[in-house]
Amino acid sequence: MDMNANILFHRPFRLRMVVFDFDGTLTAPGSLNFRTLRRQLNCPEGQGILEFINDITDPRTKARALADLRTVEIAAARRARPSHGAEKLIDFIKSRGLPIGIISRNSRESIATALQRFDHLRASDFDAVLSRDDAAAPKPSPAGLLQIADRFGVAPADMLVIGDFVYDMEAGAEAGCITVYLNHGGESLPPDVHCDYAVSRLLDAVPIIEGGLPLKQGKLPNEYLQAFISPANIPEGALIIKPGIGEDTAAADISDDEVLVLKSDPITFATDSVGHYAVLVNANDIATSGATPRWFLTTLLFPRRTTPSEIQSVMHELSRISRHYGIILCGGHTEITDAVSRPVVVGAMAGTIQRRHLIDKRKVRRGDVLLMTKKLAVEGTAIIAREFESTLLSDGLAAAEINACKDLIRHIGILREARIAVDVGGVSAMHDVTEGGLATAVQELSVAGGHRIKVFMDTIPCYPQTVWLCRHFSLSPLGLIGSGTLLICCRPEKSAAIMQAIQSAGTTVTPIGEILAPGHGIQAVQNGRDVRWPRFEVDELTRLFTE
Repeated sequence: MDMNANILFHRPFRLRMVVFDFDGTLTAPGSLNFRTLRRQLNCPEGQGILEFINDITDPRTKARALADLRTVEIAAARRARPSHGAEKLIDFIKSRGLPIGIISRNSRESIATALQRFDHLRASDFDAVLSRDDAAAPKPSPAGLLQIADRFGVAPADMLVIGDFVYDMEAGAEAGCITVYLNHGGESLPPDVHCDYAVSRLLDAVPIIEGGLPLKQGKLPNEYLQAFISPANIPEGALIIKPGIGEDTAAADISDDEVLVLKSDPITFATDSVGHYAVLVNANDIATSGATPRWFLTTLLFPRRTTPSEIQSVMHELSRISRHYGIILCGGHTEITDAVSRPVVVGAMAGTIQRRHLIDKRKVRRGDVLLMTKKLAVEGTAIIAREFESTLLSDGLAAAEINACKDLIRHIGILREARIAVDVGGVSAMHDVTEGGLATAVQELSVAGGHRIKVFMDTIPCYPQTVWLCRHFSLSPLGLIGSGTLLICCRPEKSAAIMQAIQSAGTTVTPIGEILAPGHGIQAVQNGRDVRWPRFEVDELTRLFTE
């Protein structure tokens, strides 16, 4: 099931319930045909059969018409079959913890009979079933939907209605619900009938439903990021490097030969040395383009009850680290707000480079070597040691080992090795390993570079302390935030020279893979056999803090 198909949402919404029409929506269309009954009742085209029967004044004629309607409905229910994907969609919605309802102009008896034809769904699996036998007026009146919303304490704007008929959309729109029209691949609504979304099959509603559910903590998933930034209105020629998955920076011409490289990144989780992280995380990305970080702006958000001395400490650290790397701290904004529960530092870094030296990931090509500096999860290891020191001590890790992990914060910068690689030459792409760890970084590099990548899992280096910490907290080092590790794609004839130069400067570097044919994706090899390259919905550090 495609859970994250590209879709643009028409308005912001939060889902708290999903309600389905029944006949033709959860059941396949065609089982219930009212043409014969219309002729039998002399019901004119364009008038609803229920409305026609309701207008009959003679009690015997009305009773006979209702009996005929029941006969037709039950016969159709006995030959009904589930709409394609109906049960999968219901299971998906249940897995997300949303209540599910049915609202139908059919009788409760016919609904229960038709559900007997499903593999495992029954009326008892739905939190609400509202048929024409219930008190609320049938669709297109919104009364039934409003009754369900009131019963579950849900605002109608937080309820999604899926149906295949005009009446479903009219009822949903008038109630103020989000509406999804199931057109079965063809039939369109009349121009005067509104729906929020139209789908050809039920499972196409999955990304719409996910669009109203809370995201997990951490970076916006790449599937959404790609969909949201694709329509960005960027004038042709305004940027050399545009927003995209795996793009660390943006780059813009400022003269015939000079390029301005821009980057913004927040620090949201580190309470210790937050200024250090803020400067280097932003400077690292500037360096991956080959540029020199030059100017830095920060927005500092502090929670209520923060003291002036605490703010001064962060500001002094920002100033000290910037000065150390030759970066000008230009200013920014500082405030105390109840919008945050811990300090948040949002940085914006700029640097410059001559255009001919700009590193553009789109220049990777088949046969390039993939190098990795330092080891896995430099930053994550340092943060865990700093944030969980007392826990680690009580669990038996020696203080010296903890201090060694904490000291890795000194190595989260990649400016020196990036500059060395650029100076040697032959670099086609560089990417800083950040949130989501090496696993996410290699995926992003594949997307940005437009090529598949082979990774030799056995060659990926990891600190012994990182192995211990990850095992202790049930984390994977491949998915743990890793600022300080630089991925370098280079021409094969330059790889040895780049490695020698970086190692001579005191930084380890390891060849871990190679660039394959154009496309996207990772071919992971371990012990000579293809294995699955891991994917992490959220960074392992985020998961640790959450749990």
